[in-house]
Amino acid sequence: MNPEPVSPINIRPARRDDVPAIVAMLADDHLGKARERIEDPLPASYYTAFDAMARTPQLQMMVAEDENSRVLGCLQLAVLPGLSSQGASRAIIEDVRVASDCRGRGIGEQLVRWAIGEALAQRCKLVELFTHQSRKDAQRFYQRLGFQPSHVGMTMRFG
Repeated sequence: MNPEPVSPINIRPARRDDVPAIVAMLADDHLGKARERIEDPLPASYYTAFDAMARTPQLQMMVAEDENSRVLGCLQLAVLPGLSSQGASRAIIEDVRVASDCRGRGIGEQLVRWAIGEALAQRCKLVELFTHQSRKDAQRFYQRLGFQPSHVGMTMRFG
């Protein structure tokens, strides 16, 4: 049985007080458990990073909230100018997450479609996103929205 569709959501810029809910969603999978630290209070590094993002015009951290102002999902959108493709800007969607008890209700789709619309509004010629090779459900989700596998991603992690 499929979950009931969520009532209309509001997609808005994340606020500093949303950081705990965002970090909880980032930590809520097999990869995030190893990367994130869920503590009360959260480590200051999360707030330092949020403040830096908020000062960067090319970055937007967005949340989806319900009618009770509960944060149900999030994503980060970066718009990067470039020389490739005749000087085209590109959008990169990252950190798409939906609270585990709200998955399957179309929240992630609404967030990604918002990001695509924003990329078009900012005259991007390309929208990219990356998902870990182990996230097969996410890959199917993005393909259903029209994304196609195209690149081999590589990572170098420090610390």
